[in-house]
Amino acid sequence: MSTINTRRLLSCAAVLLAFNFLSAQDSFKQKFESGTVYAGIEVGSKGVKMSLLELGKDARATGSFSIVKDTTVNTDFISFTQPTFQATLDGLSNLFTVAATKYNIPSSKIFTVVSSGVKMQAEKEDKSRWINNLVDSFKVKINEPSRQVEVVDVLQEARLSHLGIVPLSKRFSTFLIDIGSGNTKGGYFPSDDNTKDFKLFQLNWGTKSTANATDKRLDEYDKTLANYSRQLYRVLLGAENSELIYAVNASGAYNLNDYIAFSGGIAWAAATLLRPEQTSSSVVTVSYEDVQQLSEHLYSNYASLSDTAIVNNLKDKHLDLDAIAKEVKRVHGVFDQRSLMAGTGLLLKIMRQFKSVYESKGFFLVKNGQVGWVSAYVDQSVAQ
Repeated sequence: MSTINTRRLLSCAAVLLAFNFLSAQDSFKQKFESGTVYAGIEVGSKGVKMSLLELGKDARATGSFSIVKDTTVNTDFISFTQPTFQATLDGLSNLFTVAATKYNIPSSKIFTVVSSGVKMQAEKEDKSRWINNLVDSFKVKINEPSRQVEVVDVLQEARLSHLGIVPLSKRFSTFLIDIGSGNTKGGYFPSDDNTKDFKLFQLNWGTKSTANATDKRLDEYDKTLANYSRQLYRVLLGAENSELIYAVNASGAYNLNDYIAFSGGIAWAAATLLRPEQTSSSVVTVSYEDVQQLSEHLYSNYASLSDTAIVNNLKDKHLDLDAIAKEVKRVHGVFDQRSLMAGTGLLLKIMRQFKSVYESKGFFLVKNGQVGWVSAYVDQSVAQ
């Protein structure tokens, strides 16, 4: 069989895989007439997030949920200063009050947690007491001294993310990788029909930490974008040689997973810039070459990725162009050019490890990953 025909067959296979994965993911959006709304409030590295989730009667069987509302208050808790502590306490308390009063959600259906990213950073800096003080102060402020505020670890969060993001039909054939701000975590279930055992994948590199490491390499006399690009290449090469190759190989994910799914802020950003016409889709399929081209444009033709340029290049004028422009603006509001370069570069390095072995692997970018582990946490808590 010729190389061209082989590539065509692999492309067709990838399309079919994408269709199946997308169909299952989009089922998350369906509404349940008999569903119940719960609130999950998470203290994360950058701030406090609240997700209002409608879980149907069959949620535990299908993994289906509907996001009623998703709100974030930026407080930068991991700076561990008194102002950011107070801002986080106020944000946590206010969101709890909003859930209870504005949306009439009973206290028993409001779940409060502290993310693994906060836990890891606090332990690294010997600042765990800040978490304890936050939890105690929060209980006093809402007058619920017996309220449970769980501080999850990285394994628990990665496992819950998989349960909350990946549909049941793809649960045991998907390797989920969440690229966060400070680190990357994820994994997969190595045994069919067993969601207790989870194979953890972890890297000490994320979008922000990669960008920070690159910034530190810049000469004070040369902070140009060209030099940033050169130093980013060196940082990513070092990360690849020191951690990434080993971590991917040690995961054993090659033979056990047909789908490689990415979540996190950079996955949402890349999905939005690459597939703006799919703004309403929770998951998009991409190729390594797609992301590679995006990476090149971020450096050499950044203006082509503005909301105006992207909308003007869309041929289908029946699309909701205002909604697309708004979402692209959101991306540029969260990430600047250099952080987009850093995050996309890290994404490419990880994707490359799978492309070099199995060209037919399906790559998926998950946009709503930020509520994934919280939804699974709520779902499992309700089941207990």
